[in-house]
Amino acid sequence: MANTMVKSQLEDVRDFLVTTVNTLEDFLNQTTLNSLMEEERGNEAYYRTILSNVRKLLVYCEEGLEACVVILQTDTFPKGAAEKTLYRIYHQCVEEFFQPKTDAWFEDSRAAYTGRNSIKFQEKVPETVVNLLKGLEGSFQSIREELEYYETDYRTKMIQSK
Repeated sequence: MANTMVKSQLEDVRDFLVTTVNTLEDFLNQTTLNSLMEEERGNEAYYRTILSNVRKLLVYCEEGLEACVVILQTDTFPKGAAEKTLYRIYHQCVEEFFQPKTDAWFEDSRAAYTGRNSIKFQEKVPETVVNLLKGLEGSFQSIREELEYYETDYRTKMIQSK
């Protein structure tokens, strides 16, 4: 892939991550376990898991954003490092959004065909949580489609280099 194309993708991902980090930070700065419990009485342990997953997603997105900024500031564009970063962002940020390791929520892949949101929760959650993920889902879906190439291409390059 040409340097300009990889650089353009990295810039798009950086912009996506800036918006995502701001949204997640705003949510976490305004939301506590107590506020979720007040909004919707529910399973406190599950709400803790939800907040933990959102914090983890924020950290992954911040790390990815930092990597994008560093790479884009270099004098000579390091295509290999950029591709590796895009691959890592795909796995850490995008996959964590759609399928968190704790299974606090999951992606209903059939929902994409119906035009509905695909994120489903294991239990009832407050509307603020639903709105957060609903608001982020479209941009995560777009970035996933843009970065799926790295899922196979980067892995193939690593296997071939052994």
